[in-house]
Amino acid sequence: MNIDELREHLCKEHPDLCPLFSIEFGDGVLLVDRGRLFDAAADLKELGFDRLGMVTAVDRDEEFELVYRLTSRAMSCGMFLKCRVPRENPRGRSLVPLWPAALWQEREVYDLFGIEFEGHPDLRRILLPEDWDGHPLRKDYADDRMIRRPDYI
Repeated sequence: MNIDELREHLCKEHPDLCPLFSIEFGDGVLLVDRGRLFDAAADLKELGFDRLGMVTAVDRDEEFELVYRLTSRAMSCGMFLKCRVPRENPRGRSLVPLWPAALWQEREVYDLFGIEFEGHPDLRRILLPEDWDGHPLRKDYADDRMIRRPDYI
């Protein structure tokens, strides 16, 4: 199944997700509301996306964007599952029950961005000490020891 066939199948089986689906650079992109993240991920797993390869986040100034990279070995295609998370209450639902590989990766996002994952079995810092103040990959993170790079780099 190629990505166009996947879109057709997704639109037929899950018409509510169809308008949220796009194709960018040969991969599917599904942008869902924060409240639909877990259900959309479960639907994708049921469709054959059996591997979670990456969990990360992007600081978009006024909000964060959670990004999950999923692949299907049977369909030989990839999918980005994304959802926006408000800066003032950065939380989403953990996907560990669907893909255990999310365990450490969600901890990393929590550690570096401060996004909490509801239902995560062991949500604590993974890279920085527990007493570290702040989350270093946020654009508003400040530390007196930081050396700012020029804007042109």
